[in-house]
Formats: sequence, structure tokens, C-alpha cells
Amino acid sequence: MRSRLHRIAALGLSIACSAAASAQTTAPLAATPRTADAFLGTATYRLWEGDAPGAQGSEDLDVPTLTVFRVHAGTGRGTAIVIAPGGAYRGLAANLEGRQVADWFAARGITAFVLKYRLGNRYLYPTPLVDARRAMRFVRAHAAEFDIAPDRIGMMGFSAGGHLTAMAATQPESGRADAADPLDRVSSRPDFQVLGYPWLNAMTKGQKALAYCAALKLDPAQCGTFEQYSPERLVTKDTPPAFIYMTTDDELVPVDASVTFYRALNAAGVAAEMHIFASGRHGSGLGLGDAALDAWPGLLEAWLRGRGLLPPPPPPPARPR
Repeated sequence: MRSRLHRIAALGLSIACSAAASAQTTAPLAATPRTADAFLGTATYRLWEGDAPGAQGSEDLDVPTLTVFRVHAGTGRGTAIVIAPGGAYRGLAANLEGRQVADWFAARGITAFVLKYRLGNRYLYPTPLVDARRAMRFVRAHAAEFDIAPDRIGMMGFSAGGHLTAMAATQPESGRADAADPLDRVSSRPDFQVLGYPWLNAMTKGQKALAYCAALKLDPAQCGTFEQYSPERLVTKDTPPAFIYMTTDDELVPVDASVTFYRALNAAGVAAEMHIFASGRHGSGLGLGDAALDAWPGLLEAWLRGRGLLPPPPPPPARPR
């Protein structure tokens, strides 16, 4: 009898050890920040511990990163967002379309991550998309560590970052259970997308508006494959819900491109909301003090609340009798 009990105990220990080993191979190691500022509640992480795929050096521009802006203690709602600043794929408006936006989200209980992705002639498409997918996987794989829900992670982008966000939303990669890298075991699909004056026609050939190849001064012979990165052609019923903000007289990005994308979403049965303001410059961020454009973040907040990504506003105080 005692021998049998020993065998059962040993079997139980073996199962427990196997489960622990399985958990170790499934969960990624704790993320180690490249830099951190506990005072301000921020930290910056490399997307890959070593060199990123296709890295052409070890300078700052060769290292894609995510900077987290944590919410105030006790105000988190489990929602997170990855923010891709714009800059015509030549640079990044990291303050206007990154830090300022991240602070806006964090103040409302949404943990925000600002993405520094590779770009320019040194890193042509699809490298920016590789970085965007990795960013989504990084946040999702470390969801417990950041105290967020893995199914409440969105992506937001402005201008070129809006194009990148739309590409990440329409061309996500599923997780592979047998992947050696734990991050590759989770999906790169955003759960929702927010597009601010997005450069959705960046890859369209033969247009009068600014295009990717013209912005980077590429030889036309190099441009033949870029048209496949046109998000309006890639929308399916599984594309995540979208919020789109544009101005009619945007001097760099035609509003028609966003309308086309909105129509594609609608045709596929994807929930979408679009706000087109009569006038406003490209690169307005959260509004830049414009009396009309300053209203658009409030519309976004209402959309987030309507989708359950933010709690409803508190009821008004009871009127005294």
C-alpha cells in the first residue's frame, strides 16, 4: 500500500513538474526595460532582446522600441493602446503624435505604448509593419505584467502611422503555438484601431497626392511591390472596429482615401465610425488648440466608452430636494 502511495505521489510530482516546465516555455520572460523613469511612470523596451530582424546597424534608428505610459494606480480599466506616430515614413512626430497622445490615454485609465518603428530608405516596407506586429505581440504577451487584458489592446496611428495601423489591422499574423519565441505564439491583431488623418493612399501608384515612393525619393523600379500594402484592398469581416478622424481640406492626405477605407469596412460588416471636419491642417495631433479640432478627442472618448473600453461617465450628483 505504502509503495503504491509513493508511486502516486511521484506521478503527481512528475505531472506538476511537467506543467511547470510547460508554463515556463509558454510564458515569456519578464520584460526588461532599456530605460525607465519610475518618477514619471514610463519605461522603454526593445521589441527584440537582440538585433531586430534585418537590422543594418546598432544605432538608435536600428532599434525599434515601445515606451509605456502607465496609468495612475487604481485607474486602469484593462485597456491598452499602441500608438504609432507619423512622419511620412521619414521621421517620427514623437511628441505631438506620441507622448501627448499617450498622456491623454493614460489620464483616462488606458495604458499607452508609443512605438518607435524603423523607417526611411534604410528600412523600406515591410520592415515598419514587422515592427508594428511585434509591438502588438509584445504588449499582448506581457499583458499580465502590464495589468491589462490581452483582448483589449488597440492600435492608433497618425498620418504614416495611420497607414501602418491600418496595415497591422488588415494584415495581422496569428500566433503559432510551436514558435520558439514566446511572443510569436500570440496574435498581432489589434482589438480596435484608431486612425488620425491616416495616409491610407501612401502606396497607390499614379496619384497626384504625396506617395511613399515620392516621399522617400525611390527609383520607380523599386516601387513595383509596394502597392500590395494598400489597406482598403485587405479589409475582411475580421478586421477590427475602427474610428477615423480627418479634415476635408487636409493639404497632404486626401480625405477620399479615408472614405474609401471606411466604405470597405462598412461593406465587410466591420463596425466603423468616421468624423470629417470641414477644415484643419495635416498634423493637428489632438487638435493643437483649434476651436473645432479640439473636439475630436472627445468624440473618440465617447466611441471608446460605447465599445466598453472605458467605463461610462459617473451619474450626475443627486439634486437636493
